[in-house]
Amino acid sequence: MSHEKNQGLIDALNRCAIECSHCATACLDEQYVKMLKECIKLNIDCAEVCRTTASLLSRGSEHGEHLLAECAEICNACADECEKHSQMEHCKRCAEECRHCAEECGAMA
Repeated sequence: MSHEKNQGLIDALNRCAIECSHCATACLDEQYVKMLKECIKLNIDCAEVCRTTASLLSRGSEHGEHLLAECAEICNACADECEKHSQMEHCKRCAEECRHCAEECGAMA
């Protein structure tokens, strides 16, 4: 995969990683942070796998392609969890970005 050919996917992965990192930090500032424990964990996992996948794809590594299915799975799991807390704007935005990223990864996997 060439990074020019996959720039849209790389951009989606990076946006998702940023939104997940923001969501995790915002969850830590919420009053009932313990209730958001699973959300925070998935945010961290999702951000990490998205960053790694984007990095590999941007270098043209064939190993990046292997991560796409896993990335889609984690993005969907993160979106599922964030949607449980959609009354919080940061979780709502994160869920939307994760769903979009999962679709992009799934289409290329």
